[in-house]
Amino acid sequence: MTVRNLNPRPESTTTDESLADLLAPYAVGRDDHLNAPAFVVRPDEVQATLLRLRDEAGFDHCSCVTAQEYEDRYESIYHLRKYDDPTDEVSVVVPTPTDDPVSESAEPVYRTADWHEREAYDLVGIEYEDHPDLRRILLPETWQGHPLGRDYDQDRPQVVPLREHANPIDEDDRNGETMFLNIGPHHPATHGVLHLEVVLDGEQVVDVDPDIGYIHRCEEQMAQSGTYRYQIMPYPDRWDWGGGGLLNEWAYARVAEDLADIEVPEYAQVIRTMGAELSRILSHLLAVGTYALDVIGDFTATFMYAVRDREKVQNILEELTGQRLMFNYFRLGGVVWDLPEPRDEFFGMVREFLDDLPRRLEEYHDLLTANEILQARTVDTGVLPPEVAKSYGCTGPVARGSGIDYDLRRDDPYGYYDELDWNVAVEDGCDNYSRLLVRLREIEESARIVEGCVDLLEDWPEDDRTIQSNVPRTIRPDDDAEIYRAVEAAKGELGIYMRADGTETPARFKIRGPSFSNLQALPEMATGEYVPDLIASLGSLDTIMGEVDR
Repeated sequence: MTVRNLNPRPESTTTDESLADLLAPYAVGRDDHLNAPAFVVRPDEVQATLLRLRDEAGFDHCSCVTAQEYEDRYESIYHLRKYDDPTDEVSVVVPTPTDDPVSESAEPVYRTADWHEREAYDLVGIEYEDHPDLRRILLPETWQGHPLGRDYDQDRPQVVPLREHANPIDEDDRNGETMFLNIGPHHPATHGVLHLEVVLDGEQVVDVDPDIGYIHRCEEQMAQSGTYRYQIMPYPDRWDWGGGGLLNEWAYARVAEDLADIEVPEYAQVIRTMGAELSRILSHLLAVGTYALDVIGDFTATFMYAVRDREKVQNILEELTGQRLMFNYFRLGGVVWDLPEPRDEFFGMVREFLDDLPRRLEEYHDLLTANEILQARTVDTGVLPPEVAKSYGCTGPVARGSGIDYDLRRDDPYGYYDELDWNVAVEDGCDNYSRLLVRLREIEESARIVEGCVDLLEDWPEDDRTIQSNVPRTIRPDDDAEIYRAVEAAKGELGIYMRADGTETPARFKIRGPSFSNLQALPEMATGEYVPDLIASLGSLDTIMGEVDR
């Protein structure tokens, strides 16, 4: 196996001192985050601070917004990175008093802050001035209280009077052929419980408002109730029921291991990398198969072919993890057990799938990318220019389909990725067709990574097969330690912010699901196009509602 230099991005020139000088007019203090310098600013100077960081320091990616309540204040944290170098990070911390939790909105600077701040308002109770549409996003508009607030009464009845169910367009006085159309929830085109509120002018989309939260399950609060070592790891699998669970487990493992300073043995890193890429293949095969169903109604060929090939991957992962979907295979410090015995049979099973995959991918290209009907439906539809995608915080195949060369496996290396031979798949068409091409190419690249891992594992010395480091039975990170870490999950950047309070459970656990930001860009892609184009654009996002609603 060849080992390749992945040409990592140049090291950042941004220093704590240069940031301090840049933000001197606005910063009123410093905070201590393990992953990035953090600057405390007043709530009325959020936009000025973020504008300076974006335009003068190059922080063009608002990765996540975390909101939380302390005994003496509320706090919003804007996690900023650079698409050219995601290891160059800075956090902007905005405290507000408990009796007046009002802060300036970041939405005029980063469009992705729209949904993130609505979530902060919905769950924590912070209000954002100048926000274009500050209303609840995960919970019904009639909900009483903020579930992640310190004084939230969980026993309070949620009684909704009949007037709250009034027709939202009963007094619509627009002229012409404008029509309000509900697509979903529980509609095949929305792949589950996504609800699209669409305004049409004839057959053209005038406006689309994704209505989410139908399966909001308080995942963050459940994680905050679990112990670092044992009780949180099963949850990440449930954020992506399309097969990307091992990638999600790695997101939690990475942030917790960095927070608690836990090392992972090299052998376990290789196993993690192999399992994660099989998990990515599993997810992308579902995305490709269901996209054929969405766009050209191809159930008997492409969809069933994808299900057939997914079964092969699921069989491999079942041998490795003992589960077919909710894997729960990663552990802090490594993995739960070694490769199945006999090892030769397992390696043969993996190689048989890899050897057959090029022929299978050729079939998918014949059925999809070479299909004139699919091309007519996807080429130059759902256009998402790169600067718009960046403003919305898009990542993963959605960003790479818009020509944004951003992949955390290469740009913020973890696991064994920087030792293997593979390439980042990027297409610059910015349309639905490009996003499909990226996923098909990524399946091919994931297979190369898996093959490289198998080559290494076959020859790994038996006496050096350490699957897990010596992790303390009880993990208690330092009080008030804060960290944000992310991995390249199947849909894009899956990040987690955690704050410790000296106990064995997190004080704050914030999940940054890639589909949450990707889905927010749908109106930019669909407005002005036709209803079938809207469905094609939605399908091209490969949205999974488990990580949107959480």
